[in-house]
Amino acid sequence: MNAAHTIRLGTRGKPEESRAAILKAAVREFAREGVAGARTDAIARLARVNKALIYYYFKDKEALYDAVLDEVFSGVRAAIHNALAQELPPRKKLEAYIRAHFDYIASHPPYHRLVHAEFLRAGRDPSRLQRVAQHYFRPVFSELSALLKEGEASGDFRPVNPLQFIPSMISVIVFYFTTAPIMSVVTGFDPLSPERLAERRAAVIDFISAALFSRIKGERK
Repeated sequence: MNAAHTIRLGTRGKPEESRAAILKAAVREFAREGVAGARTDAIARLARVNKALIYYYFKDKEALYDAVLDEVFSGVRAAIHNALAQELPPRKKLEAYIRAHFDYIASHPPYHRLVHAEFLRAGRDPSRLQRVAQHYFRPVFSELSALLKEGEASGDFRPVNPLQFIPSMISVIVFYFTTAPIMSVVTGFDPLSPERLAERRAAVIDFISAALFSRIKGERK
């Protein structure tokens, strides 16, 4: 078997692997260059496939970008759903959610850049944002709202408005990764090192818990 056969993927026998390789490479390229700057030539090189194979699986670059967004948002939605589906008391379930959301972002570095970029360009294609919201944001918002109501009913959480609290909570989880390059310059340390990520995750849990948990379990206002 020659080198070309050992490093290049094709549709014959391994279509799932080829598509997965293209998506993985596309995530990196779109995260680094944005939609306008991303090049299918670069994606093909990263995926080690023929450029024509990209168009075999995806109609055009926009269709590939849609598939990348599905890859990103379906993964984080699944991680969050699995955490919230556990049979745990409200406080433990909230902590499980925070860990799952935080750890997913930490283990997929390009993802938060893609999400941030998509929010910035949302006005250019409202239909794409509506699709993403329908399939990913609304289910997560509904599950988190249900948790807040459950915790309030049990006395674990103080009453809060989900429309205000959920975006604030998600911001505390996500914003650290957006500002990591700035934090590196300001502090002189690597904010994405395992030690710093562990410290940050603990700090996020502590911060959100302090904002939401009742001072005395069972206390009602």
